[in-house]
Amino acid sequence: MTVVPASSTSDFYCHQAIPGLVPIKVVVETEDVLAFEHTNPSHPVHVVVVPKKHTSSLIDLGAGGEELLAKVMAVVGEVAAQVKEEHGAASVTTNVGLYQESQHLHFHVCHRGESDEQILAMYGHHDG
Repeated sequence: MTVVPASSTSDFYCHQAIPGLVPIKVVVETEDVLAFEHTNPSHPVHVVVVPKKHTSSLIDLGAGGEELLAKVMAVVGEVAAQVKEEHGAASVTTNVGLYQESQHLHFHVCHRGESDEQILAMYGHHDG
């Protein structure tokens, strides 16, 4: 198995999205966090939330630490609430290691396009 060292991997967010070198549709922006529609979405609703300061991953928070993570999570929550309000459901994911294509902490907030019936058939409601 070949592992690409982190220093030679791309960081789309630091190198292109945050500095505005590619067009993005901003959903939420704060001093520290940027949420925008994914530039190559995998789902009908697909928003990416990133810290503006480089942060490697959820398990390597770097200098921003938990304080910056809390700010990112506040925006993730805001975007997820918007998606849920508009579409009835939201999914939030992040990746680490080889699952993480861009070595910059990012969260995907998605609605995959299922109907309420499809969602209930897949996940059900086990609390009731």
